[in-house]
Amino acid sequence: MTERPLDCPVSRARSRIGHAARLGRLVLIAATMGIAVGGMAGCASLKAPASLAQDGVAAQTYHGRFAVRYEQHGEPRNTYGNFAWEQAGETITVQLLDPLGQTQAIVHSAPRGASLELPGKAPLTGPRLEDVMHDALGFALPVAGLRYWLQMQPAPGSTAQMTRDPTSGRPASLRQDGWTIEYQAYFDADPVRVKRLNLTRTLGGTPLDVRLVIDE
Repeated sequence: MTERPLDCPVSRARSRIGHAARLGRLVLIAATMGIAVGGMAGCASLKAPASLAQDGVAAQTYHGRFAVRYEQHGEPRNTYGNFAWEQAGETITVQLLDPLGQTQAIVHSAPRGASLELPGKAPLTGPRLEDVMHDALGFALPVAGLRYWLQMQPAPGSTAQMTRDPTSGRPASLRQDGWTIEYQAYFDADPVRVKRLNLTRTLGGTPLDVRLVIDE
């Protein structure tokens, strides 16, 4: 049998088919975000927000990955990607990025109210961030509580129960406002910083599971 050179039409066709299949898999992964897919799918993504660290105000930042399991209309769903969190005082901005690195949602929380930006849509606003996120995305991150839980502290204004690891003395779990926060790993550094935490809640019989891994 005569061997075909690598640049023959059959080889080029197979290469194009393989590339299309790989591209399709990447777009399918990004689509699991449950919101518009940017970049490779040809849809618009959002411009990153301006930093909150202005006029001498110090901002605290977290960058990492998230995964959410929730139910929508009785059907189980999964969403995952990357996040960039920045907070200064009582103002918080959270970017949600799809697995391809495109910014697909920007969450703003401040004392004057909350808003959610999605590609190609006018910003959604409301007095409660959780309601705005749930109506638009089908799930809501507990941003108000996470502001404190990421620092291994209970949020003020409501009862909380914290348990500590008997060996290290570090927080092991925290229960507050219907949420259970499990601190699963810490950075090996001083001061102590959490690296991985799980948040679970059941509201009205509907479970919600949020997993965060902080990279920096």
